[in-house]
Amino acid sequence: MIDVCEILGTEYPIIQGAMARIAESSLASAVSNGGGLGIIASGGETADWLRDQIKKTREKTDKPFGVNIMLLADNVDELMEVVKEEKVPVVTTGAGNPGKYIASLKEAGIKVIPVVANVALATRVARAGADAVVAEGTEAGGHIGETTTMALVPQMVDALDIPVIAAGGIADGRGIAAAYMLGAKGVQVATRFLVASECIVARGYKDAILKAKDSSTVATGRSTGHPVRIIKNKLAKEILSLEKKNADVEEINRLCTGTLAAAVRDGDADYGNIMSGQIAGLVKKEQPAAEIIEEMFKEVEDVYKDRNSICGAGRSV
Repeated sequence: MIDVCEILGTEYPIIQGAMARIAESSLASAVSNGGGLGIIASGGETADWLRDQIKKTREKTDKPFGVNIMLLADNVDELMEVVKEEKVPVVTTGAGNPGKYIASLKEAGIKVIPVVANVALATRVARAGADAVVAEGTEAGGHIGETTTMALVPQMVDALDIPVIAAGGIADGRGIAAAYMLGAKGVQVATRFLVASECIVARGYKDAILKAKDSSTVATGRSTGHPVRIIKNKLAKEILSLEKKNADVEEINRLCTGTLAAAVRDGDADYGNIMSGQIAGLVKKEQPAAEIIEEMFKEVEDVYKDRNSICGAGRSV
């Protein structure tokens, strides 16, 4: 099986998660310069915006980077054309089956890594030619599936002949080491990069992550069929209240309109849609992206040393 670093062209087997309205050239280039794969998130953006961000990323790094494309976007075909014309090294996809695009992306020399939340879809994209998959558990922030990372990753590993990259609930070396033990060949991390120095989110958004505890997130939108994990705040409580009353989707959507921008640009901690994974309680400091990556993989080494020490002591008894 091909090594994930070989597929990505990176020093470390880590992908920065796609975060709509957040992951742009500043963060993507910083992650790539730090040895990971930075990702530009195209969700909700125009083709012109994406082309401009690709060019800006190339001005800031000579390392590989990627673009995430949400398959539910109205302009998905335009975005696909941009990444092919610009010969982006890697494309990740979300919210659907990218099968009809995989062949043309690969013909353009692009590595294709769909983000999937169940084995059935993972099997289909593997058959269609995906280079790897990201198995995203329900612990992740933003749009989520139902299965936990712990349960999803090993089942996907057993079902596939391509590398599985674990996502959801990973923010330090312990999480990375656990992913390896489950059979993953790499990880995708998003929530911790929200507090990277290079991340453009407003101060209020970063502070909400830094102050978070283990119980600080909630999944909204289950009644609409599109669950989203966010930080608990007044907005979250109102959404859940509407869902409890069986409000129609349009009413819930009206409440949520503009709330992501309120969080990202304005730092509105009360009515902003502060997407975050359950692991936020472990995120305690703001750091440069390169330092985050280096620290996490140093922790992986420490985990293995500690494990070997414990096993050795056990055998000597």
